[in-house]
Amino acid sequence: MSIHFDRQSAEARFREVFFHLGAVTAYARRRGSRDPDGIAAEAMTIAWRRLDDVPQDDPLPWLYGTARNLVFAEARRSSPSAPAASADGKHVDQPPVELDPTLERALRGLSQLDREALLLVAWEDLTPSHAAKALGVSPVAFRVRLLRARRRLQASLEEARTASPSPHLNHPDVEGT
Repeated sequence: MSIHFDRQSAEARFREVFFHLGAVTAYARRRGSRDPDGIAAEAMTIAWRRLDDVPQDDPLPWLYGTARNLVFAEARRSSPSAPAASADGKHVDQPPVELDPTLERALRGLSQLDREALLLVAWEDLTPSHAAKALGVSPVAFRVRLLRARRRLQASLEEARTASPSPHLNHPDVEGT
């Protein structure tokens, strides 16, 4: 009887995790995955197999971290020399959403780690604590990374603004990042 209860309990727990399928698919799509549905499905399969490792309070950061690794693996498979496979963190992905060209260049100029820190907070709407969990770093380390990434992005945008003023650079999403 307890085996039946454990299975029901696991299935109920997984339903809570599976609720985030759409968010994981959107994350993979925004990170330039060629198969965002496949990435999300694989992340859910991993979550099912490792259900005890998935945080009870909020599984989304764990799922984003898993999807992030899967997107990197996908990039390595599609091109062995792809920047995503580089150890220096300089992967330059193609943003799958239309951005202001100046903002896009500024984001591309950042390291992959800086860009990921900004996007987890801005696009995925994670708190710094949850984003830290997604990246597997301490909250303090993430906050420092985020602060530095914001400064680098702002400096790049300021440089672009002085080089050629553009009304798009005053967009609230850029200022709020």
